Amino acid sequence: MSTLSGMTGFGRADGAGEGWTWSVEARSVNGRNLEVRFRGPNGFDGLERAAKAAGQARFARGQVTIGVQAKRADAGEAAVTINAAVLARYLTLANELAEDGATPPSADGLLALRGVIEAPEEVDDPEARAAVGAAMTRTVEKALDALKASRQNEGAQLRPVLDEFIARIEALVAQAEGEAAAQVEAIRDRFTRRISELAPDAPGLGDRIFLEAAALATKADVREELDRLTAHVASARQLVASAPAGRKLDFLMQEFMREANTLCSKSATTALTGIGLELKAVIEQLREQVQNVE
Repeated sequence: MSTLSGMTGFGRADGAGEGWTWSVEARSVNGRNLEVRFRGPNGFDGLERAAKAAGQARFARGQVTIGVQAKRADAGEAAVTINAAVLARYLTLANELAEDGATPPSADGLLALRGVIEAPEEVDDPEARAAVGAAMTRTVEKALDALKASRQNEGAQLRPVLDEFIARIEALVAQAEGEAAAQVEAIRDRFTRRISELAPDAPGLGDRIFLEAAALATKADVREELDRLTAHVASARQLVASAPAGRKLDFLMQEFMREANTLCSKSATTALTGIGLELKAVIEQLREQVQNVE
């Protein structure tokens, strides 16, 4: 038996290696289909493909967003260098100008001159970067596993709510079955009164009433709709016990509502109509909750 899962959740994981540190956040919200989005650092071309594949392997529905933030662990220690040779040439020229009466240069003025401060060139080791990318992928998978656990926790909270609505639908179908048995008698009595008022002395009135009432009762027979509703209840219970079931439950809600609408249209008694309307309300409540199921 698979665990019922929701579509809302959050997962996070951190990692470090090869002079890098990174963090991964994975979150998801409801969605009719599965959509995996990715944001990550430049220079790790295979990471997006691996992250999306990992998300698609774990989830069936929902909008999943994966974000990776990464930086070099030693970036702050060797962020810039000073080109001493260029600085010496600028200083020599500045001193010569100062001898002619120019204002002596300031330290911040010299440092602002082009070529004095240099950013270090990164020496990129392809093997090291590939190792970092592989390690990031494993961290992404950990974050997605945490997201999956979060969604399953939501599913655990949804399960009793769904079970309660299905039980209410089953109880209403049982009530409708009891009222449906009274439909034939109600139709016969109503038809008899109308015919008797319009043609009280018509020959063969009893036989005519019987035939017409039988025809009307056949049209108003809701046995088929009740049988299908009972089958839908069994299907709903089976689906919530398996995962993923969201799309199938979406379709089943349409079938539930179709039968409930037909039941109301065929109803010949106030009591059965009331049950049908309440049945439609409960089905709609169940449908709203199904929108949260993966």
